[in-house]
Amino acid sequence: MADPATLAERVREGELRLHELEAHADHEDAAAARRLLLESETDAELAVTGEYAFDAADAESNVENMYGATQLPLGVAGPVTVDGGAADGDYYLPLATAEGALVASVNRGLSVLQSAGGANARVTKTGMTRAPVFRVDGVVEAATVVEWVRENEADLAAAAEETTSHGELLDVTPYVVGDSVYLRFRYDTKDAMGMNMATIATRAACEVVEAETPATLVALSGNLCTDKKPAAINAVEGRGRSVTADVLVPTDVVEERLHTTPAAIVEANTRKNLVGSAKAGSLGFNAHAANVVAAMFLATGQDAAQVVEGANAITTAEEREDGLYVSVSLASLEVGTVGGGTSLATQSEALDVLGLAGGGDPAGSNADALAEVIAAGALAGELSLLAALASRHLSSAHEELGR
Repeated sequence: MADPATLAERVREGELRLHELEAHADHEDAAAARRLLLESETDAELAVTGEYAFDAADAESNVENMYGATQLPLGVAGPVTVDGGAADGDYYLPLATAEGALVASVNRGLSVLQSAGGANARVTKTGMTRAPVFRVDGVVEAATVVEWVRENEADLAAAAEETTSHGELLDVTPYVVGDSVYLRFRYDTKDAMGMNMATIATRAACEVVEAETPATLVALSGNLCTDKKPAAINAVEGRGRSVTADVLVPTDVVEERLHTTPAAIVEANTRKNLVGSAKAGSLGFNAHAANVVAAMFLATGQDAAQVVEGANAITTAEEREDGLYVSVSLASLEVGTVGGGTSLATQSEALDVLGLAGGGDPAGSNADALAEVIAAGALAGELSLLAALASRHLSSAHEELGR
């Protein structure tokens, strides 16, 4: 095995490519060789980039051409009591972020939730989707394909489920656009986020569709899934987990802890989150739910790009006789507690903080609980920011925290 400096020189001279280094050295030396190459080619200093806690070999399934690790500050907020369908108890929320004042704001919101007895949360729908697109001769053939799919969904399920020991095909919804047929497959992926699981299973089902109908597969993803792009179908039909959290905060708690009134928060929510978002043509009718989703995704090893779908959230606020009712509904929260980045060392530890690392019993319960806790965190963030706006304390809070 060659040393890092020799490997870097061989890459520089064109004898090796960056992705070939692991064939000539262990993963740590390969990463060190890439750092040396980048330092010589760009004049950057990468000493800190080369300091990380996990074994480079453990990250092989998460990244290619690894040369180090990026670190983010990791804060904690809570605890908060969550009464969920799967979550049950007190939770500290790990939040990875570079945005000053975010953790403080969420922590304030969680404290208010706790003063109100905690948050309620429920996953109301589950299903990871993949939607391939097929080519047909025209609408007559399209109708034939749709009819066959509706009559033979059990055969598609059998083919799809042969590829996985955990995934379960829940349903297939056809859509026709001219000579294109889209089939939106929806799976229960248990405690995995399940995008790869759904993709592999759908590929097997597509082979059956091609063998039994006149349809020809054009692309395994036809963008009707929809993954990592703003899409109304996810806001309406959901993707991953659809989850809602709510709380009733007594009026005196609102006034004493948030320095405003229920009426002022309701007005701010209506004019900002509902009317303002509608005027903007937004798919998210909330204040900043993506802030909490992103911070918890990064902390717990979720696919960060799926924050796009995680921002599909609607916040409601209503003044009631006994206080302020606030809810946040996230239509498409794609989370897992096994697979992907959840096995990385620091991310696994963050899931341990939540008590949700690994598979749940029953299967799927840990991922459900994670979704409910994230929803409670988003609810806290919404309540805190709305109160800061209603009381006109937003800018002063950032100034006080030096942001």
